[in-house]
Amino acid sequence: MPTAKVYNMAGEELREIELSQAVFGIEPNGPVLHESVKNYLANQRQGTQSSLTRAEVSGGGRKPWRQKGTGRARTGSTRSPVWTHGGVAFATKPRSYRYTLNKKVRKVAMKSALSNVALDGGVIVVEDLNLDNIKTKDFAKFLNAVGATGKALVVMPEPRDTIIKSARNIPGVKTTICGVLSPYDVLNHPRFIVDEAALRKIEEVYA
Repeated sequence: MPTAKVYNMAGEELREIELSQAVFGIEPNGPVLHESVKNYLANQRQGTQSSLTRAEVSGGGRKPWRQKGTGRARTGSTRSPVWTHGGVAFATKPRSYRYTLNKKVRKVAMKSALSNVALDGGVIVVEDLNLDNIKTKDFAKFLNAVGATGKALVVMPEPRDTIIKSARNIPGVKTTICGVLSPYDVLNHPRFIVDEAALRKIEEVYA
């Protein structure tokens, strides 16, 4: 049974709790994680790239020389893709790269990501993840106290301005809520700092 230590906002260790075996204790599925990361990155693409075809490049309306008798190859436009300053043969156009994964695949991917971070001892549970005031220095002090230097994912049960605004200027730290958690974010941050209430919601949803 995987376990994690519970801390308060002063960085003091309070107790140790058991994590759900069904969520944090499975064998990570590599191929599913790979597919999930590909899906996440594809969905982030804007798809706004655009090149001009021969019909869209300006100029080229006049036939450059007569069809026969010059000894040159016949041509009808100076904007053919084989000419300098010509259009692009298979021009890229705006498109959506978005696609969806099967719900069961998404669930396995999330459990695999959470189990992977738990296996590495990266799960840090906080009894009440909140601050009285917006203070980056105080939040950085808390991260140092729990050993979360470097990249860390901070998960809350609902948006909390004091945490979000205190953490946004700390390099490598990302805040999110448990309802929009993604396997990519979990894999991309070695430290998974989660509010105890958010942890229970995650276990309830994915168990």
